[in-house]
Amino acid sequence: MTAEAFAVSTGIVALGEIGDKTQLLALILAARYRAPRPIIAGIFVATLANHAAAAALGAWLTRVIDPQWMRWLLGASFIAVALWMLVPDRADDDLPREHTSRHNVFWITTVAFFLAEMGDKTQIATVMLAARFDALIAVTAGTTLGMMVANVPAVLLGDRVVKRVPVQWVHRIAAVVFAAIGVAVLLRWRILAP
Repeated sequence: MTAEAFAVSTGIVALGEIGDKTQLLALILAARYRAPRPIIAGIFVATLANHAAAAALGAWLTRVIDPQWMRWLLGASFIAVALWMLVPDRADDDLPREHTSRHNVFWITTVAFFLAEMGDKTQIATVMLAARFDALIAVTAGTTLGMMVANVPAVLLGDRVVKRVPVQWVHRIAAVVFAAIGVAVLLRWRILAP
């Protein structure tokens, strides 16, 4: 089950992250600071911390909410995130412009990514995935890897890659995946069974 939790978490978050505000933030940071290593390290640290907390919340929710209610909550949440996937994200452009050291770029990235992920689709997905699977570490590792899969190319290759990927179609595919999981949960199908 942990392999399934890891694979599903990685795939869903990697798809969901394409065109997301944090990917746009990665592009902005890469263009502004031209320091890929501290930016990638900052993305990793922020995502790991944010998604570990989100997964812990999801695991805790499964212990305090009645399983019948949890099924309805999870199913509805997956469908809500599917609809949310269809809303395009925009990044705020209020980062400092002055020359900064690599150390400062790391901290700027870490704080900006951690805050940008608060209440974001991928954070909510992490809560839901951890509630769906009994695999806290696998979900945290999978969602973190999914974020890295989507954001590292954005940092290294800039908007050249993002301009070639049909973001609207990726969001539609991710929305279908989230909706399908939500329907499966609501209908008690054994897909992604805990």
